[in-house]
Amino acid sequence: MVDIIDGSENVSVHGIFNWILLLAIFSIITAIGNYVGYQHPMTDSLIGMGILSVITLVGVWMERELPFNISSIIYISVIGIVLAFPSMPTSAPLLHYVSQVELLSIVTVFLAYVGIGMGKSWDEFKALGWRAIIITILVIASTYLGSAVVAHIILTLTGVPA
Repeated sequence: MVDIIDGSENVSVHGIFNWILLLAIFSIITAIGNYVGYQHPMTDSLIGMGILSVITLVGVWMERELPFNISSIIYISVIGIVLAFPSMPTSAPLLHYVSQVELLSIVTVFLAYVGIGMGKSWDEFKALGWRAIIITILVIASTYLGSAVVAHIILTLTGVPA
């Protein structure tokens, strides 16, 4: 069973195995979602998720092994940006395969994972009380509404019919 990874574990064979196992499961489920929901070829989606997973593993390793106090998300972003530069030989294949991975498929799997993680600490969540539930609902609704408003404004300004 894969434990919830909280970012505090040391880089060890066990920790790396957990990351690889988690990313492999995540990649397979996302590739299935891409195939079923968006008709992207399963192999292209798996290769795209494999690329994203390797970049993630390297970023997590860099956070833990380099002597700088920099978050892994910064390393992951920089690695992805550098590999996707138009002048880089990795750009064309990286963009082709990663474009076969739909964001909504990734988010769906991620939210399911978060839900499972939250289910493991349901007692802690209940201890927060009904106010936390209302605040959570308001935050989610506000984020969705704000995103929809920004998207509508951008689409209108660029002339794309909404």
